[in-house]
Amino acid sequence: MRSKIQKALELILVITLLISYGLMTAIIYHQTLHLLRDEIQQEAEYIQTAVDISGSDYLNELKDIDAVDVETRVTWITADGEVQYDSKKDASSLENHASRPEIKAAMKHGSGSDIRTSGTLGHQMYYYAVLLDDGTVLRLSKTTDSMAATALNMLPIMIVIAVAMLVLAWFLSKWQTKRIIKPINDLDLENPLENDVYEELTPLLTAMDEQNREKDKIAQMRKEFSANVSHELKTPLTSISGYAEIMMNGMVKPEDMPTFSERIYKEAKRLITLVEDIIKLSKLDEESVELEKEEVNLYDLTREICTLLSTQAEKKHVHIEVSGGNVIYHGIRRILDEMIYNVCENAIKYNVENGTVKIWVGNTLDGPKIIVTDTGIGIPKEHQERIFERFYRVDKSHSKERGGTGLGLSIVKHGALLHDIKVQVESEEQKGTKITMQF
Repeated sequence: MRSKIQKALELILVITLLISYGLMTAIIYHQTLHLLRDEIQQEAEYIQTAVDISGSDYLNELKDIDAVDVETRVTWITADGEVQYDSKKDASSLENHASRPEIKAAMKHGSGSDIRTSGTLGHQMYYYAVLLDDGTVLRLSKTTDSMAATALNMLPIMIVIAVAMLVLAWFLSKWQTKRIIKPINDLDLENPLENDVYEELTPLLTAMDEQNREKDKIAQMRKEFSANVSHELKTPLTSISGYAEIMMNGMVKPEDMPTFSERIYKEAKRLITLVEDIIKLSKLDEESVELEKEEVNLYDLTREICTLLSTQAEKKHVHIEVSGGNVIYHGIRRILDEMIYNVCENAIKYNVENGTVKIWVGNTLDGPKIIVTDTGIGIPKEHQERIFERFYRVDKSHSKERGGTGLGLSIVKHGALLHDIKVQVESEEQKGTKITMQF
């Protein structure tokens, strides 16, 4: 970056010098041309006045007059274009000048001028012609080589100045680049917004700050997740190990063996469910779900899930109602199954005795929608924003007896992100919960 800034500054100076030289050359050229034009016009007026006073005999005596500038070429041309006199060449050797632009202009308007390379002298010339009273034309011309010479004479001076300026620019650009770069090199990347630097860097520093916060948040979530996983795995393993040790030491009566075996089975099942949920979440986190999307009938899928949950609902005496109609959605069937299953299972699990779970599936103006409403214990307002966090439980004291891993709604959240589904929760304590999935 430092090298680029320094080279850019040097390039700007080089371009500036070249433009300056070009502009100066153009200005000097036009000023010199203006002076040349004024000088020739004055000489032409002088000779024209002399002719008007002395007559055409004056032109015949021009060869013997030293007053005429030796650099100025004087040509006298008749009305039909024949050259009667030329101060630089023999008039008889010159061709007819009637077609010359300055002669034609003088014949028509009284005066005329032109700049071109002379076929006779081989130099670029400035021509000025005036119409005399007797109908002949007086033309004066001077070479413009002096203007080119002036520009060329300036070139060595400009080169010396350019070299001096480039050396100065190299030191200045190096110093300026170091000065510009220093605040960027001294940036505190851990606290981007505390840096008092260039205004142009504010969007970048703001983005960096947000990224840092997101990284800290993710790191904290991973830390909490690891701690929760350790705790959740340790609890059933401790129970299984404890029951198995008692049985191994023969401290269990034969009639109590089925009870102890059932406890070990339940804890093992809970452990398996937990591991499966963790694997599901890991796959969703890494977006490594390899299943292809397909056309899924959400209404049929919901009815199948409710059939699977009917035994669990009967144990709690919870009545399930499914209404709506066929809705086709293009998604990953297994993920959609897990999402709807977890929402419906929670509606049963956290319901009251003889409660009701109503599920509506249908198409709306905003797209397919599934609404799960229960008459359960509800969710306190202060907990509603956190229920989709991993291992988060509203009522931790009763979490074990209600079962579950605390990962169900996290799976719903990640599945929703995968399918771009909006999940909305409305709940009131002791009155029930309504969860809407807008596809």
